[in-house]
Amino acid sequence: MPVPETSFTCAGFMQGARSTFPALPGLVVFGMAFGAAAAQKGLSFGEVLGLSAFVYAGAAQMVGLEVWQKVWTPGTILTIMTVTAVVNSRLLLLGATLQPWLRNEPVARSALNLFLLTDAGWIFSTRYHNDGGRDVAFLFGTGVALWVLWVATSLAGFFVGAFIPEPQRFGLDLVMPIFFGVMLVPLWKGARPALPWLVAGLVSLLVHAFVPGYVFIIVGALAGVATGMLMK
Repeated sequence: MPVPETSFTCAGFMQGARSTFPALPGLVVFGMAFGAAAAQKGLSFGEVLGLSAFVYAGAAQMVGLEVWQKVWTPGTILTIMTVTAVVNSRLLLLGATLQPWLRNEPVARSALNLFLLTDAGWIFSTRYHNDGGRDVAFLFGTGVALWVLWVATSLAGFFVGAFIPEPQRFGLDLVMPIFFGVMLVPLWKGARPALPWLVAGLVSLLVHAFVPGYVFIIVGALAGVATGMLMK
């Protein structure tokens, strides 16, 4: 079948940016929670700015704070690299689903779109694409809007964190699981497709209870993948 033609327009960019509005309240809290947690961990303003602007991986950044050290060793560097790589590996699949949409795009523009890709942006953009939208600027608009907000709220949270001695008292440590739980709602397609999620979660909890460290992330992810493969 012929590939539908795509476009890249200012109107599509603005539509994509506006589509992110429903996610803004949760993202604002999430970004400020990261900034506050980073401040409590002792990160500098420049480190928070660099992580949010160039690493730009909210979940991985939060997980990375758990193993952040003032004095680094080869072991801790390897740990943080492994954990963040596993957390971000989902983006390989998210990016692959966009290949039919981006296949005729210039390489540089596709690379920028994929750098800005997030879970929220992917949900908004794939819904737009499934409804017949073909303006690639929509994807770019969601990415830019979410990136700007993430950087801004992270820095705001960094300054606020200096005045919050115990973030746990305000439930800031619960922001990430709640945020991602809400983001899963649009992906719900019934109990059977959700079975790999359930298996991954249960296996992660069991491994976390008996094995120290962050092995539970890797084992849980593999268990979910295995379950999905067996269901095919």
